[in-house]
Amino acid sequence: MSSLQEQLMKAGLADQKKARRAKQQKREDANKAKRGEIELEEPAERARRLREEKAEADRQLEAQRKAERERKEIAAQIKQMIEQSRIDSGQGDVAYQFVQDKKIKKAWVTPKQQQQLERGQIAIVALGDSFELVPTVVAEKIRQRDEKAVLLLNERGSQDVDEDDPYKDFPIPDDLMW
Repeated sequence: MSSLQEQLMKAGLADQKKARRAKQQKREDANKAKRGEIELEEPAERARRLREEKAEADRQLEAQRKAERERKEIAAQIKQMIEQSRIDSGQGDVAYQFVQDKKIKKAWVTPKQQQQLERGQIAIVALGDSFELVPTVVAEKIRQRDEKAVLLLNERGSQDVDEDDPYKDFPIPDDLMW
């Protein structure tokens, strides 16, 4: 029975030069191992280590895929909530300004919707590149899933004036627009 090296040479898959180079490399590795320069691994140990590395890489890849899947599911949930509960602003005649991505945007709303926005009864949320009006309850659910999707949600607060407030005698006018 001939060696694997001889069989490869007969089949034409290897030649003398490659065989000599492989033997020389094997001798050099053995000598370095004796001197303590490198540590030779047993084939079984190396195979076990490679399996562990592959398993770890597979776990990381699966975790990335799972995170991407969850992100897509959340985006789909947000889109569905917005589409189901959007408030039609129609042809609003009042420009309501808000901030989106450090830019001032303008939404055309009705006077009633403007008051509802100011009181925190409705909110402005992002849907793709556009924005929609939704009830505050829906906006809170969207905020739980993604903070960035809610562009404007005024807090419903009491109109109580703090006693220490130096401007308590100067209320903000209702028709103030910025």
